Amino acid sequence: MDTAQEANNVPQDAEAPSPPRQYASIARNPTASETVTRTHTNGSRISRTHTNGSKIHRTSTHLSHKETRDPNLDINLPYRTFTDNANLDEYTVEKPAGEIKGGLKPDGQHHWKIVTFLPNDPENPKNWSKAYKWYCTMVVAITCFVVAFCSSVITADIIGVEKEFNRSEEVALVSISIFVVGFGLGPMVFAPLSEVLGRRIIYATTLLVAVIFIIPCALAPNIQTLLVCRAIDGIAFSAPMTLVGGTLADLWKTEERGVAMAAFSAAPFIGPAIGPLIGGFLSDAAGWRWLYWIQLIFAGVVYVLITFTVPETYAPTILAKRAKKLRASTGESDHVTEQDLDMRPFGERLAIFLVRPFQLLFGELIVFLVSVYMSVLYGLLYMFFVAYPIIYQQGKGYTAGITGLMFIPIAIGVVCSALCAPLVNKHYLKLCKQYNGSPPAEVRLIPMMHQAASALAAKTFLRSFWGAAVVLFTGQMYARLGYQWASSLLAFISLGCCGIPYVFYFYGAAIRKRSKFAYSGDDEETLDTSDERASSGELQRAMSYVSNP
Repeated sequence: MDTAQEANNVPQDAEAPSPPRQYASIARNPTASETVTRTHTNGSRISRTHTNGSKIHRTSTHLSHKETRDPNLDINLPYRTFTDNANLDEYTVEKPAGEIKGGLKPDGQHHWKIVTFLPNDPENPKNWSKAYKWYCTMVVAITCFVVAFCSSVITADIIGVEKEFNRSEEVALVSISIFVVGFGLGPMVFAPLSEVLGRRIIYATTLLVAVIFIIPCALAPNIQTLLVCRAIDGIAFSAPMTLVGGTLADLWKTEERGVAMAAFSAAPFIGPAIGPLIGGFLSDAAGWRWLYWIQLIFAGVVYVLITFTVPETYAPTILAKRAKKLRASTGESDHVTEQDLDMRPFGERLAIFLVRPFQLLFGELIVFLVSVYMSVLYGLLYMFFVAYPIIYQQGKGYTAGITGLMFIPIAIGVVCSALCAPLVNKHYLKLCKQYNGSPPAEVRLIPMMHQAASALAAKTFLRSFWGAAVVLFTGQMYARLGYQWASSLLAFISLGCCGIPYVFYFYGAAIRKRSKFAYSGDDEETLDTSDERASSGELQRAMSYVSNP
């Protein structure tokens, strides 16, 4: 059901629908009589009249939160950034003139000129050469590897921190936990900011902050300095993990993205496995402070690469800069983007994005279940960081370097998993092709992908806090249960996790049918025959597997 149909469903005793959207001037100085109408995704309409005293009239139609946009929408478009009635043709068409006709200006006679990409535009990231796109992909993947490496490398010599600062093991372990907590907090802010300000500025500023605050960690005179700076580093380092998915979507078309995502997905998990391996031998040779100097070296390199060799990839930001140049060169204010015409205050847009992850986490069963599953796996990984030194260093007397070798099987498993990702993606695309690129209506229940960033932020939030928590009690668990039973407990939990993907595979589609944000479509679209439903069962399961954030 589109916006016009929603308006027709307003009860007769309700306020009459507001007139179609009218645009404010680019300077955002509305005239006294200007009226702006917009419709939220939940169906509520807001009429805002700018007079000497700002007045807002709200009329809620109490419609469902179900998604009403086309289920076959392009997931690369910035749906979360703009209102429902924004003209997103700006990002889907390429015009020789570099513009399309927009809405009426405040004078009611002239139209805005919405800036678009040109045919084969070299500034459009999707038109870059494959070699350069792969270079950008590998730079962001290596950056994520370094971030994950920095989270785990210090586990190689927690004992050194204990001894130098004369603190308990639990206090020393907080340097790991507080970094991981930062991983959970950062995405809540950096994800929405990147969709308003662009990717590059977030990469550059956060990585610079992270690099700077590694230095006081390496020189820390006391445990307080170490913990505060590790917390700041955790928040700052979370940005690349948050933005990389959007960056890859900016660069690659949907059908090309499987292999690129596989290359990225391996990096955040290989990093934690390689961290203790390198850190073990380094701490044996030079002490725990060099575990921070090595972070500074690696982080400094990726900061230079991503800041100075990877340009902006976010289309709204690229076109906004182009429109600004056109206004400056022509002396006219006609050239704009939908981002320029969005009347919502920055704070209002940001607030929506900050709330949405929690709405998805606690209101969407599929998001909650996937988040719990990933949290358990993430927690197991960080429990290994504490358990291995206990078993091999304290129990068997191995050095930190030799203990780090025990993480090699984890790295091998991650690589094997990454190699399977393109096969899964290929299988999914093959099934979609059987339906001429569009699955039957009853399987169009995939949660809308423009909600994916919020879902990922929700998942990251939950798993990071759980990963931070398990670090603090793993030592006590081994002390109480003993090496054998504590390790067996980790094995039993891992074995239990093996069954969860099958639950998603067979029941994921049924769970998503209860989604508040998944596409609902028109009533008649759900009336498929039993034969059609049966024939699409395999595709439903494939969608359930590949769509879970």
